[in-house]
Amino acid sequence: MPISPAADRGRQLYQEHNCVACHQFYGLGGYMGPDLTNVISNRGAAYARAFMAAGTQAMPNFNLRDEELDALVAYLEFVDKTGTYPPENFEVKWYGVVAQEDDPR
Repeated sequence: MPISPAADRGRQLYQEHNCVACHQFYGLGGYMGPDLTNVISNRGAAYARAFMAAGTQAMPNFNLRDEELDALVAYLEFVDKTGTYPPENFEVKWYGVVAQEDDPR
């Protein structure tokens, strides 16, 4: 899936502000803040935008402009569409051993 120009700008901002120091995608990254892989599906774009605009005690207010907030939301929407975290569990079934035909076992 190609990334839009707005989402790519959001990716750049995510890197410039070192968001990965505290946040994760797919369980990889910092551990102070929540994993953001599916924040849009779980909380919605308006929530994510408002949270980034205001900051909290744990997350500083980066004084982002409206177009920067829009770009970051576009990036989070892009990531959200790429998969889920944590991965869904699946059942593993064993059907025997695979061996070469001439294997004496």
